[in-house]
Amino acid sequence: MTDRPVAEAPDTTALLLETTSLDDFLRALARSALALVEEADGCGITLERLGRPVTVSSVGASATKLDEAQYGQDDGPCLQAMRTGREVSVPDTLRESRWADYPAYAAVCGARSSLSLPIAPHSHTAGALNLYAPVPHAFDTADLTALRLLTAQATGAIALAQRIADTEEFAADLEAALRSRTVIDQAIGVVVGQQRCTPEKAFDVLRTASQHRNIKLRELCAELIASITGEAPPEGRIQPRT
Repeated sequence: MTDRPVAEAPDTTALLLETTSLDDFLRALARSALALVEEADGCGITLERLGRPVTVSSVGASATKLDEAQYGQDDGPCLQAMRTGREVSVPDTLRESRWADYPAYAAVCGARSSLSLPIAPHSHTAGALNLYAPVPHAFDTADLTALRLLTAQATGAIALAQRIADTEEFAADLEAALRSRTVIDQAIGVVVGQQRCTPEKAFDVLRTASQHRNIKLRELCAELIASITGEAPPEGRIQPRT
């Protein structure tokens, strides 16, 4: 037993608003789940990304390696919870016969019981919240109402957080593409002036040169501009036009 007080389930929307990234939100979610079960000493959050399970956040020394041991054999309580959308309880890893060698490994790592709850079941952000405890039957008498409420709320919050992260990534990709386009356009202008040709012909000249030198078109254009101006094009954010 520990002296840690049992907390009430936090508002996941408030957690999302208080954090600045998807990673921060998932870490706060793991900490909140761990605080809800007095006996637990580790929590990992598994999400499926590109068709593969990944521990996206964890609290406690053993949570990540226990999750990853299940990924290695493509079976285990957290994967079963994620794939079936149902809670999976392991009362005692030393008496568990499911999932091949995994229960014995978990016991060696100090996890004698675990509980996996599904997050966003049957969706493209499906996952599981996995709690581990160093004593057997740690979850048998625990009040899991708040924990179940937390994971239920997390479904919508994770979907929203992922959408925000995707939007930020798209914006960063767009900005990088615009930077490249600006440098290429400048280089095209240089070639047009030097060879007195059309912009289309200048682009073909640059593209052919980049292929012959086996470097990216933007890098070639940056070199060309630097050779004329004496300065490399800026890599930072695009400044708005005034």
